Order: sequence, then C-alpha cells, then structure tokens
Amino acid sequence: MESETPNLRETGPGILAAAVRAMLAGAQAAGLNCQRLLCDSGIDPARLESPESRIGREEVANLLRLEWDLLNDESGGFLSRPWLPGTFAMMGHACISCPNLHRALLRSVRFIHMVSDDLHIRLVEDGEEARLVFHHGNEKKLPNQIFVESIAVIWLRFFSWLIDRTILLERVLLAFPPPDYNEDYSDMFPCRHYFNQTETCLVFSTRYLPLPLVRDAQQLAEFLSRAPECLLTQYKSDRSFTGRIRRMLQQQNSIENLALDDVAARLYTSPQTLRRRLKEEGNSWQDIKDSVRRDMAVYQLKQQETAVAEIAERLGFSEPSAFNRAFKKWTGLAPGAYREKFRNY
Repeated sequence: MESETPNLRETGPGILAAAVRAMLAGAQAAGLNCQRLLCDSGIDPARLESPESRIGREEVANLLRLEWDLLNDESGGFLSRPWLPGTFAMMGHACISCPNLHRALLRSVRFIHMVSDDLHIRLVEDGEEARLVFHHGNEKKLPNQIFVESIAVIWLRFFSWLIDRTILLERVLLAFPPPDYNEDYSDMFPCRHYFNQTETCLVFSTRYLPLPLVRDAQQLAEFLSRAPECLLTQYKSDRSFTGRIRRMLQQQNSIENLALDDVAARLYTSPQTLRRRLKEEGNSWQDIKDSVRRDMAVYQLKQQETAVAEIAERLGFSEPSAFNRAFKKWTGLAPGAYREKFRNY
C-alpha cells in the first residue's frame, strides 16, 4: 500500500492567486480584515494583486485554518448555517464504518443534509455512470464558484483516500463560466471539463461504488490532523496505466486507430504485461475504451449537431444499432433520447 497521505512536497508550484482571492469572499462578506488575515497567515497581500502569481499550499492551508477559526466556520463563511469546527471530521467518522464507497457517499449526502440548509449533494446512478451532484443555494449571494468547486474536489480526494484508489473521473460538469484560475482545472479535476452547465457534478464509473473502504479510525485521525493540506492536492498522482491509457485515447481522432499492441509499445511494456497490470488496477483494455467512448459520445451528443450514425462511425462501431445498444447500457438512455433530454433540461 502506498503512503497514507499525499506527499505534499510533490504538489506542484502552488495555487493561483486568483483562486486564493476567490476563497476570501466569505470572510470579506463577514467583515474580516482580509489584508490582516493574509499577513497573519504569512502571505504578502501584494502577491494576490497579480492573478498569475502562485501561493504555496502550506501557506494557503494556514490561511484557511485561520479564517475558519476567526469565523468559527469550516465553510469559510459561504454557508447560511456555519459548519462549526469539527464538522468535516464528524462527517469522516460517520463514513469510516461503511462497507464500501457507495454506502459512504450516501452517508455523506445524509450528513450534509443534516448540517446544511443551502448545500445539497446527491448521488445519481444512470446505467454504468454515477454522478455526484453539488448544489449551493447561495443564500448569502456571494461569488461562490470556488466554494462549490472546492467541495467537489474535497469529496473526490477524500473518498479516493478512503478506498486507497484514485477515482478516475469521466468528466466534470460545472454550472459556472471558466474562471481566472482555469489553468488549474487539470489539477483539480484531471478529466474533460464542461463549463456553463445546468448543474455541477463529478461523473465516474459505477464500478467504483462497490469498492471497499480500507481505512480505519486511527488512519482517519492521522489524515484529519493534516487537513486541509492533504485535501489541497490529489490523493495520489495518477500514474496508473489506466489513467495514462485514458489520456492517450482521448488524444486520438479515432479510438479504433490505436490497438493494445500500439499502446503497450508506447508505454515500453509488452501486451501481456499491460493486460496483467490493468487487471491489477481493476480494469481492462475494453473497459478503458468503453469509458473513453462514452465520454466522447456524451460530448458529441451534448455539444454538437452531429448525426447519431456519424458519431457511431467516429467511435468505431460497425453500425448505429450497436452504438445505440452500448450507449443505452452506459447511460440508461438511447442516444436520441439522451440528446433530447439534454436540450430540454
């Protein structure tokens, strides 16, 4: 098993100042002196004047801890009912005894419903896809994009830690326009991003849901003692063969143009070894191809007017009927019905 917590020395160049500035919206609305807050956290306020400058993750963690202490609110002032100190820890302890990811996510949803009036999370299962949906009623009328995105990132990273496996996202939908810190989205959500959507949600395979939780209460206590630093970076950098192959396929004009032998050669391994490593990661070559196909199909149906028959051909299906059957298995809807539902949503 790999290290219990992320290696914070390998987290990249820090967080964009534009994102850090956005984090302070709740504190500013609550009347805190943000200049003093930054200084007391060891951050020169002048560094936030340039949106392209970056602030170290440990500095940002110090800022968040001080902000939460002063506000007595782990939501940073964004929620109508504050999250009193220890709220996230109690959510973690509520989930740690669950047998698998599915039960843990549902329990987190119930917990958030009990402690929040204007933050709602729900888990939706459609075919082979699961969607974790985040909605913030924003009763305080704050610029809340960073808050909603941060909650989504925290859920992704915390529950990946609980199963000791990076949850690979199919895509992320965001009910916001691209922000000033858009370049950091590959770190926040290592997948395809869709802005200006009707809801904010993380989309991933339902195959993760039955995976068991492998952490115990002692490990959870150690993890929480390092919060929020351990949540400011990915649980594990995705160096898996699954993740590398997904990225490789996403760059292809046609998935069928790339065979397993070609992929193995690019990864400097044999096809037999690659199959074995994928099996160890709980995947197969066909699973990964179907996952990328599904993502591409959804993109084509939502964003373009391309005919269903043409989409089927681009994705390497021998005939539209085969694509129709596969897509209905993936999402629970036929391609035409899926496109119509999105248009009317």
